[in-house]
Amino acid sequence: MKNAKVSLLAAATLLVLGSSAAMAETEFKFGGYVKADVMFSDYSNGAPDSGNLSRQFYVPGTIYGTPGNGKQVVDFQARESRFNFKTTTDLDGHKLTGFIELDFMTHTDGNERVSNSYSPRIRHAFVSYDNWTVGQTWSTFMNPGSLPENLDFVGAADGTPFVRQTQVRYTNGGFQFALENPETTVTPNGGGSRITSGSGIVPDFVARYNFKTQGGAKFTLAGIARQLNLEKNGIDSQTMGYGVNFTGVIPVGDDDLKLSATAGDGLGRYMALNYANAGVLDADGDIKSISSYGGFASYRHWWNDKWRSSFTLSGFKADNDVALTGGAVNEESYSGYINLLYSPVKPMTVGVEYMYAENTKQNGDKGELNRVMFSVKYVL
Repeated sequence: MKNAKVSLLAAATLLVLGSSAAMAETEFKFGGYVKADVMFSDYSNGAPDSGNLSRQFYVPGTIYGTPGNGKQVVDFQARESRFNFKTTTDLDGHKLTGFIELDFMTHTDGNERVSNSYSPRIRHAFVSYDNWTVGQTWSTFMNPGSLPENLDFVGAADGTPFVRQTQVRYTNGGFQFALENPETTVTPNGGGSRITSGSGIVPDFVARYNFKTQGGAKFTLAGIARQLNLEKNGIDSQTMGYGVNFTGVIPVGDDDLKLSATAGDGLGRYMALNYANAGVLDADGDIKSISSYGGFASYRHWWNDKWRSSFTLSGFKADNDVALTGGAVNEESYSGYINLLYSPVKPMTVGVEYMYAENTKQNGDKGELNRVMFSVKYVL
């Protein structure tokens, strides 16, 4: 990303900031990247229809397929391309930062028939003042720095927390504390379509500690406490959920090893892109939390200064009470990745990746996905 001091925008920003910022210098940065993907996919039970989320990137729970459809498909997309804008202002020794980022993933408002036009969506939109951050960004419960270098949009989706949401976060040294947006997902008694509560007044609370060793290894330990709440269709029930996440990025010579392990009760949407719900209703309409755990390990090897490969294994398991959930709920999800990436110049990466994923429901029904992905990425 290149720095640019834009006098007109700076003047407008300073008017908003007020007289205290009038003598300050504001730095503007534009960034992002362009990424084009070609994905050859083989679904064991028939491919989902064109435009389905599973055809954009690997999402646990979306690969069971559509019987009657062909099993092998190819998708071309540039939807992961993104754009961001950042301002940084020094206010008499206080640091004020604003950041917003957009991409084009997950939307179904475009199509592959005519123009492939998809709406932008907000990834990040926050402001920071010294130790405080307010707005939408990565959940404090997850560590994006530990994610493997995969071509798939998430990579290791089964074994990692992956949430962006609005929050209020305080950082002091290696410690972080946050109040974050609450949302509960519940399985009906006996099974059925997911219930999203849409209610709840108690924010999710997250505490995290970041630390590193003299050898350059970086670690995080995070804990979450949340109220599971459902007030809908005559049901009024609450219970507590909690979880722990540990991540590490460990140098191994010129290579590195990335690790993540997560476990808890009532984690729901925080893990594996909501592959399992946070709780299930019993016969009395009370929420019973669902235990789950997952993790991944990824080893990145540098063949030389331009060629590298990552080898990744990821998994998740939910401990369902079948008497309450029924047998059609998700139970286990696993995936593996191997890739070869080449950067002829620093801003550009060309690569190929093979991934295999298997999802299993409580009753033993399975879905498998084999995918070969080619990508070209240019960092702006």
